[in-house]
Amino acid sequence: MRKLLVAGVLLVAAAVGCTAGGADGDAPKIPRTATGTLERIARRAGCDPQVQTDATDLRQATCGSGGGRYVLATFATDRGQAEWLDIADDYGGDYLVGAKWIVVGPDAVVTRLRGRLGGTVEHAASHHSGHH
Repeated sequence: MRKLLVAGVLLVAAAVGCTAGGADGDAPKIPRTATGTLERIARRAGCDPQVQTDATDLRQATCGSGGGRYVLATFATDRGQAEWLDIADDYGGDYLVGAKWIVVGPDAVVTRLRGRLGGTVEHAASHHSGHH
């Protein structure tokens, strides 16, 4: 499980990259937090998911393109999600966290998706030099 989690975090870091960004200052109305499968959450986000990891414990897909690119991951258990977040904290980044799912992407994308998916925005510590 830990190898899968580390691989998932590395895929996210590579797909999203270390980007700095800011919200536009308009806080969106936050809906009830999304639940369900990766495909159901992706639909609510307006994403046609490109699945990268399809395992029992972790499903992960990329969505969007360019500066709007993000990764959506779903987890079989709360513990798996917590372990993933612990590992991901080493890479920094902005996360939208819901019930057994996480979106990873630039701050502006995470903020926008919170308006569709609900959840909680978390900003992980960063060990990358030059990152805000």
